[in-house]
Amino acid sequence: MTSGISLYVDVMTPPYLTFRRVATVVSSLWSAPARRATRILLAALLVAAVTTTLLGGLGIIWGAAVYSLLNWPVGSRGHIVLYVAVVIAGPVLALWAVQGLTALQRSRFRAVAGVDIPGGSRAADRKPWPVGPWLAAATWRQLAFHLLSIGTGAAAGLVVVCWLAPVAAIGYLVAGHPSAAAGAAACAAAAVLIFAAPWLAQQLARADETSARALLGPSRSEELALRLESLTRSRAAIIAATDAERHRIERDLHDGAQQRLVSLAMNLGMARERFTDVPEPVRRTIADAHDEAILALSEVREFIRGLHPAVLNHRGLDAALSGLAARAPLPVRLQVDMPQPAAPSVEAVAYFIVSEALTNASKHAQATQAEVTVRCDGHRLQVMVTDNGSGGAAPAEGGGGGTGLRGLMQRAASVDGTLTIDSPPGGPTVIAAELPCES
Repeated sequence: MTSGISLYVDVMTPPYLTFRRVATVVSSLWSAPARRATRILLAALLVAAVTTTLLGGLGIIWGAAVYSLLNWPVGSRGHIVLYVAVVIAGPVLALWAVQGLTALQRSRFRAVAGVDIPGGSRAADRKPWPVGPWLAAATWRQLAFHLLSIGTGAAAGLVVVCWLAPVAAIGYLVAGHPSAAAGAAACAAAAVLIFAAPWLAQQLARADETSARALLGPSRSEELALRLESLTRSRAAIIAATDAERHRIERDLHDGAQQRLVSLAMNLGMARERFTDVPEPVRRTIADAHDEAILALSEVREFIRGLHPAVLNHRGLDAALSGLAARAPLPVRLQVDMPQPAAPSVEAVAYFIVSEALTNASKHAQATQAEVTVRCDGHRLQVMVTDNGSGGAAPAEGGGGGTGLRGLMQRAASVDGTLTIDSPPGGPTVIAAELPCES
């Protein structure tokens, strides 16, 4: 009984495995990649028909106009009309056709293949129109793809023929009544074509997508320009968000912690004046608490001004620098010539450059006087701080001293500005910044 079962398994296994292998091969003909590639090519075939109609029609009309120009008498009214049509209407219609077909092709890839092909430079916005767009390389790349897509559509038609080969073979066998040899040849050809169809469809779809990315998408230089534009926008957004956050913190501290410290200092001051008959240790404790509250209030005010001076938003850079010069521990000569205000982020950078430069001049360079000059020259804001200190100021390469100056250079660079430091030993020190008025 056992040997019979073994014989039955041995006999039945090879045909079962062969049938399974054949079923796997047949099912792979209509796999997901094959279906996706076929959808792409069917859409390419339809768009190729539209492209052939538009570009071919324009080519026929333009060729007929040129032929008429060469054969009609010169100077006739019809000759003039055709001349205008060839010289003006032809390029305009062709440009519209190229732009419309480009939008159609991008929609095809987005809808059928799930591929989003970004646009490059705005060739349609080039001036003067319509000459400007034809001077852009993107327009000629798009035209090249549309001409290439006609050949892609023809190849897609061949792939469709491969898929329909079994249907054609069956029709030939039924309607043609061929001989056995001819029927066998037709069946063999249909089998070869149907098994080649998935591979051809995937290869052609891959080539179509590659050429579309290369010709309809941005070039390498355009990609770099778009990335630079995106980084510039994101950096400006980060700077604006940082300034807004600084302003929010400054407002919260001004309206919250600072007001509480003012109230605390006033209450301690009144207690200090009122309770004069209490024991000496108590009076000393109240006096020390009052002094600490005043010191804390002063530090909070300085911290708030370092975050984002409110006077910048209310009265502008001139008033903010005037207040900064008045509070400086050394005499400061201030000259501000700004017919129009700069961007808020730029004015904030200019303010902090002057503030840090004056702080360094008084604390580290032992300067006895300083001069601050701010002027708007065209589209650039020039800031210069000069002191008569000991000099030797330089931004630190790593950690340690000079990190404040390196921070100023980074602040200036954040708005596409530059900052230079000229500080020979013995002085004087000149810190000059050039910032864009808009950022």
